[in-house]
Amino acid sequence: MSSNSIIPTIGERLIELSSIDSTNNYALQYIKSNLAEHGTVIFAHEQTAGKGQRGKSWVTAPNSNLTLSAILNMRFLSLPQQFYFSAAMALAVQQFFNNYTANETVIKWPNDIYWNDRKAGGILIENSISEKGIWNWAVVGIGLNINQTQFPDWLPNPVALKQITGKTFNCKSLAIELCYYLQTYFALLQTENFQHILALYNHNLYKKNCQVTLKKNNELFETNIIGVNAEGQLITKRIETTQLFSFGEIELVIPKKK
Repeated sequence: MSSNSIIPTIGERLIELSSIDSTNNYALQYIKSNLAEHGTVIFAHEQTAGKGQRGKSWVTAPNSNLTLSAILNMRFLSLPQQFYFSAAMALAVQQFFNNYTANETVIKWPNDIYWNDRKAGGILIENSISEKGIWNWAVVGIGLNINQTQFPDWLPNPVALKQITGKTFNCKSLAIELCYYLQTYFALLQTENFQHILALYNHNLYKKNCQVTLKKNNELFETNIIGVNAEGQLITKRIETTQLFSFGEIELVIPKKK
């Protein structure tokens, strides 16, 4: 499939909402109602029940941050290629945010956006798969802290773009700009240059080649992060032993910033 075979481009159709429980829920309902069109982006000024990874909630102040979901046609990829897609979307968001942070933004496995050990945002991908195993649609939910400067104490090391730069931003304008990056990396994915995407992802991986503390089954251990493989597994090395971990199997322990 060529990069021009899916029309329109991401963000060409932008649905702007003042408030919604979850932009991902809104997008998934579009798909269930057979109204889905590739590239449609739902942008909300307020999200009252945002979703994070593994059933967690995404906490965001109203009219302060960038919250959107993109509906993407995925029939050109197979399910075993899911991580390449996840990596491409993470790269798009990381590169977008990096423009404002002096190249200090990285990707924390699998697709959180980090700046100097602080979480600036995250991505939640939810899929629509047919009974025959065909990957029809993906909904890419993105949440980025932009103008919010106060966060709940229980959130681990949050940071917003305003705190980094000292500037206040127009979130809708940033959302439109982000769509350009999503389109760029989606088009790269369509060229099937998967190894290039994986190499870029590993180049921008948080704590790569560093010793870290991981937690598994409530036990802590030290290891080194080597990278991530094509299946999306985290590759680590402790002494002479290489280990692979799937998402949800371990947690990277990051000391809380004061």
